[in-house]
Amino acid sequence: MGKVTRKSDFDLHRLTTERPNPASQDLDGKSSLELARIINEQDATVATAVNRQLPQIAKVIDLVAAALRNGGRLIYIGAGTSGRIAALDASECAPTFNTDRVQFIIAGGSHALANDSEISEDDAKQGREAMSRRRVTRSDVVIGIAASGRTRFTLAALKFARASGAHTIALTCNPNSPLERAAHFAIITRVGPEVLAGSSRMKSGTAHKMVLNMISTGAMCRLGYVYGNLMVNVVPKNEKLRQRAVGILQRISGAAPAEAQLALKRSGERTPVALVMLMTGVTKTAALRALKSSSGHVRNAISIVKMSTL
Repeated sequence: MGKVTRKSDFDLHRLTTERPNPASQDLDGKSSLELARIINEQDATVATAVNRQLPQIAKVIDLVAAALRNGGRLIYIGAGTSGRIAALDASECAPTFNTDRVQFIIAGGSHALANDSEISEDDAKQGREAMSRRRVTRSDVVIGIAASGRTRFTLAALKFARASGAHTIALTCNPNSPLERAAHFAIITRVGPEVLAGSSRMKSGTAHKMVLNMISTGAMCRLGYVYGNLMVNVVPKNEKLRQRAVGILQRISGAAPAEAQLALKRSGERTPVALVMLMTGVTKTAALRALKSSSGHVRNAISIVKMSTL
């Protein structure tokens, strides 16, 4: 009797991201330079795949910005490589933009960040429970990430989030997937077969890292946590970040180094407060009041103060 092929196995083998890539045939026989060239040439195609999804990405940026503005959260959900990429983008938002409302859920929990826990990705029950513990509501945006679009943990979590009223988006590399059908809409980065067949940490992972960077950074721009192209919400928790904050204050306001350092100190080490103070000449209290009125939008806070003095 021959081997019985389950439908799930058949579906996986049909996925574009699982197919061998003709460009990397006989990869194990290549020189190191040839290996690097093949991988680099394939990586160069990723930006094009992401480019085709820019209208969908822009839609998500606006959706996320509106949710965060109204007290909601952006929650990434993923397993394995997808979960680790989600964790990377979410964890960087706190020091860069001073927000704790970009969050992640990874199959297997925090242990999975540095350990093999791929078995967890098949656990739909764990996905539902993880999302339930996050107490997701209609105020939140949940992005399910899976190159295959069929990861059970992620699919179950996304379905739970949608049933709870959250806005849901699928981020995948394969069209017509269960994850796409479960979400309100999808971002599909069609990167094609991987150099190492099925290794989604490569082109798929790169594409999804690019997309998450666009979404989180774009949303923060819409919220006014960016001034020009400078991270004015940066939290100066160490010497490098303090120097960065002082440099930002100097560039925008034209203040001398000593003046920028003093403003940062008087602001209580809060870069946006210091910037409003420097740009308008108001006190810390007035700067805080303006930022509160603008919901933290730094450029608007400066305009509020200037308008009030006319």
